[in-house]
Amino acid sequence: MKSKSSTVLSLKNSSVTRSLTFIVGTSLTVFGPTTSWSMDLMLALRDATRQDSQLASAQAQLRVVQQRLPQAQSLFLPTVNASANYGQQWSEINTNPTVSYTSQGLTLSLNQPVFRLANFSALEQSKLAITQVEASLASVQQDLVLRVAQAYFEVLISQDALITLRSQEKAINLQFEAAKRNFEVGTATITDQQEAQARLDLTRASVAVAQNDLQTKVANLGLLVGERPNTVYALEPKVVLPAPSPARESEWVSAARKSNFSVLQSEISEEIAKREIDKQRAANYPNIDAVASSSASKGSSPFQPSSKVQNNSISFQVSVPLYTGGAIAARIAEASAAYEKARQDAETARRAAEQGARSAFLSVNSLMAQAKALEEAEKSSALALESNELGYQVGVRINIDVLNALQQLSSTRRDLSKARYDALLTGLRLKSAAGSLTADDLRSVNAMLKAERPVDIPQDLSGTVFDVPVKIGQPLKPR
Repeated sequence: MKSKSSTVLSLKNSSVTRSLTFIVGTSLTVFGPTTSWSMDLMLALRDATRQDSQLASAQAQLRVVQQRLPQAQSLFLPTVNASANYGQQWSEINTNPTVSYTSQGLTLSLNQPVFRLANFSALEQSKLAITQVEASLASVQQDLVLRVAQAYFEVLISQDALITLRSQEKAINLQFEAAKRNFEVGTATITDQQEAQARLDLTRASVAVAQNDLQTKVANLGLLVGERPNTVYALEPKVVLPAPSPARESEWVSAARKSNFSVLQSEISEEIAKREIDKQRAANYPNIDAVASSSASKGSSPFQPSSKVQNNSISFQVSVPLYTGGAIAARIAEASAAYEKARQDAETARRAAEQGARSAFLSVNSLMAQAKALEEAEKSSALALESNELGYQVGVRINIDVLNALQQLSSTRRDLSKARYDALLTGLRLKSAAGSLTADDLRSVNAMLKAERPVDIPQDLSGTVFDVPVKIGQPLKPR
């Protein structure tokens, strides 16, 4: 079993390593053009790293806390002080004229702590505080990866929703025109035309909402990375989503309990609180200082000739608290209560990390199963649409059946897109919960995004990469 101190030291090394991995991994991702007009996930992370205020704040906080170490180290070093004085005095004796005379002096003193037990605890606390802030910085870096991935995926999800709705609008418009022609030639009723018109109007309303949502999501991404991109990269239709590795839930839960950065921070807080008890108990022990001083003074007066005095001294000073009115005991009790609170907070953090990892693991597998089912549902819905259209042509299906089948296909495609990106994002969250998320994980996801597309979806999808043909809107055969 590792001791608590060795565990804390290993936590420090691991947190520093992860921080460096994160920073280096982010800065070395791009070797080609660095324009943000065409932005993949790694470019987005690079730009966000350069200008994110939360990350900059965490880095500044680390620099603040790092200065506490030399302050704690200074408690073991000597302090040297110098003082000087110069004075002039006037004396008047009876009827004699006023006489003035001067005095001057210089003093040098040195105080070297020999034994101050509390200083050792203060030094350890300063080292632990740096470790804690390093863990906090690594946590902020992980959070930035998740925020970049979420903002990027939200753009892609909104794009897919708008693309699907515009394809649906195009198909319903064809169905509406066909119903209109069929009514004119007497092969369909006015109801078919009115149903298609109503569904077309509803779809156009949904398109307007989807357009606004896409612009909002693009603006959010631009705010995060510093500039609005013109081109992004999406998943290809036949992509295979990676399963969590390792595949056992218990391994992720165990990793989260040990390596989650919130857990590390709370465990370090517990250790700092423990050292505070030692620091307060040290007040019961004597303090020993070595003190040396040297002074020189010079003065004159009408009563004695000019004189020069040189004094040198060296001594050991021992200070022992005999009675403090119960203050020391109260401070020890306070530190003990704070330690108990920190200990319970650490356990709470471990349980929260376990639950977070467990929930993320289950969500990833659920979303992957959902995506796989929706892939089959998309195929079935496409076949159902064709069957309903054919049935409508021969008179065994009515117009509303075709419209409903089209609606089902569109909804399935939107749900499939969202499930895929949610699965990828939740996979990153799972690694974050386990404390193992780095820029390399985002790079692996980025390698799956190969379908280049403009951010702005054109009004007319015909002839573009977004055009998905739908067999609908054929004229009815005379019955």
